[in-house]
Amino acid sequence: SSGCGCLLPPLAPEEEGAVGILHGRGGLCFTLAFRRDWKFFSMIWVSQLSQALNGLSDRAKEAKEFLVQLRNMVQQIQENSVEFEACLVAQCDALIDALNRRKAQLLSRVNKEHEHKLKVVRDQISHCTVKLRQTTGLMEYCLEVIKENDPSGFLQISDALIRRVHLTEDQWGKGTLTPRMTTDFDLNLDNAPLLQSIHQLDFVQMKVPAPPILQLEECCTHNNSATLSWKQPPLSTVQVEGYILELDDGNGGQFREVYVGKETMCTVDGLHFNSTYSARVKAFNKTGVSPYSKTLVLQTSEVAWFSFDPASAHADIIFSNDNLTVTCNSYDDRVVLGKTGFSKGLHYWELSIDRYDNHPDPAFGVARIDVLKDAMLGKDDKAWAMYVDNNRSWFMHNNSHTNRTEGGITKGATVGVLLDLTRRTLTFSINEDQQGPVAFENLEGLFFPAVSLNRNVGPKLNPGIEVRPHQGRVQG
Repeated sequence: SSGCGCLLPPLAPEEEGAVGILHGRGGLCFTLAFRRDWKFFSMIWVSQLSQALNGLSDRAKEAKEFLVQLRNMVQQIQENSVEFEACLVAQCDALIDALNRRKAQLLSRVNKEHEHKLKVVRDQISHCTVKLRQTTGLMEYCLEVIKENDPSGFLQISDALIRRVHLTEDQWGKGTLTPRMTTDFDLNLDNAPLLQSIHQLDFVQMKVPAPPILQLEECCTHNNSATLSWKQPPLSTVQVEGYILELDDGNGGQFREVYVGKETMCTVDGLHFNSTYSARVKAFNKTGVSPYSKTLVLQTSEVAWFSFDPASAHADIIFSNDNLTVTCNSYDDRVVLGKTGFSKGLHYWELSIDRYDNHPDPAFGVARIDVLKDAMLGKDDKAWAMYVDNNRSWFMHNNSHTNRTEGGITKGATVGVLLDLTRRTLTFSINEDQQGPVAFENLEGLFFPAVSLNRNVGPKLNPGIEVRPHQGRVQG
């Protein structure tokens, strides 16, 4: 036996001292006698080499398949090139045909202008020719009259002839001897935009994007929020202008758009607790919309972890303990809400009374986001509450007080709030015992945990408590 723990047959006397150490692959250590039979060890080496060759053979097989894929890509590229060139020629020919059609239309307009000019000039020539004949005839007649040696006859017609001569002269002076048409063609072809478009003619992406890939390692849920991340396929070169993220309603219903934009990560807040959502995403560009990605199933938290919300609280509220403990610097009641709202499911949280002086009557319950912040919880119609002192409690909504119940709170007491939006009820407990009957029924909408307090009380919020079986069976 060697120091490495290998078991070998004992050596013959002549073999003692002729010992070497051989370290094989994988840290194996063999103690060998130089004259020992090597067959056993060669079998081990052959086995190791065979295993290595099997792995190498798998890689060679993958390489052969990859080469086949590349050769197919060469053939596909050639075929696509021929098809693309034919498409390009057809598109350019279509542009040339459209230009020739427009050329024929423009030439037709030039011919019409040409015919119009000729007609106007010819009409003016004809009109002037007639007038000139009339004028020439009048002049010849007047000359003949002047030649006659008949003064009495001349006197009889001279006034009429003079008036006619003046009238004819006036007719020639009213633009008759001005051309009615120019010889120029007042048409200029505006070809600059077309030339610019031709110079800008280039290739653009004419394909819809490939389906995005949801990155599972970066997708997660927290409380009632879901964060999703996605990317384009690695070899995709098609331009993407934006993405559309869709979620269903958490109950297997219709998908709805929750995000449209250029980002590749989105956090969706305000989901239902303890619900299973399906998410998918698609990309789009000017050409169209890609197919959907694979659908991802997300599970929101079973219970709600939340704290008090400083942003919506009254200014007199003081926060501590990571916003889980609140106090007040006013003797008047002030309201503070929880950060998380509920519209579905069963939710339970507790409030520990860490300070209780001079028998105040804090109120606990739920409220709308726009509840009054400077009055006791339940004074308006935006809150449903139980207010309690050291001896008894009442339920209050819209300033209506109901169900006075014996039993109050002291320092160290625990108030429980059970919001069951499946049954649409609100129930309270003190030190795990139900306080009174079901406080409110027919609740519907979005509700936030709420507390009203003054400077004599300091409750601490205990969220994220799983509903125990007996709490789901409240007393009527």
